[in-house]
Amino acid sequence: MFSEKKDKQPQVLERNIIGKNTSIVGDVISEGDFRIDGKVEGTIKTSGRVVIGSSGNVSGKVDCSNADIEGKFSGELLVNSLLTLKSTAKIAGNVVISKLSVEPGAEFNATCSMKGSVKELKNEQNTKEKTA
Repeated sequence: MFSEKKDKQPQVLERNIIGKNTSIVGDVISEGDFRIDGKVEGTIKTSGRVVIGSSGNVSGKVDCSNADIEGKFSGELLVNSLLTLKSTAKIAGNVVISKLSVEPGAEFNATCSMKGSVKELKNEQNTKEKTA
């Protein structure tokens, strides 16, 4: 009576963890979420969430859908949806976000642009480059 294909596998997102005593230099691209408790220098690009733990330190570029920051970040941060800064967060650089949540005590020393989405900003920049 109700024939439904049961061949569909549930989508399992990867969870990537960069431990406390780990240091990475280079570019990382993934579909899954990241938790960073160590040090990363370079680019992190994901369609998932990036969590920088209290001992985490990231310098470079992060492009993600959501981000929760407890540790240190310096560089370019592109968040398509929500950026949450915990009270221990220390941010410096350029930030492009859609929504922002900041707990008291967080250090936010950055140039910040709030757009509907990062894709909207990228389209705007491409239009400006073409007309220039």
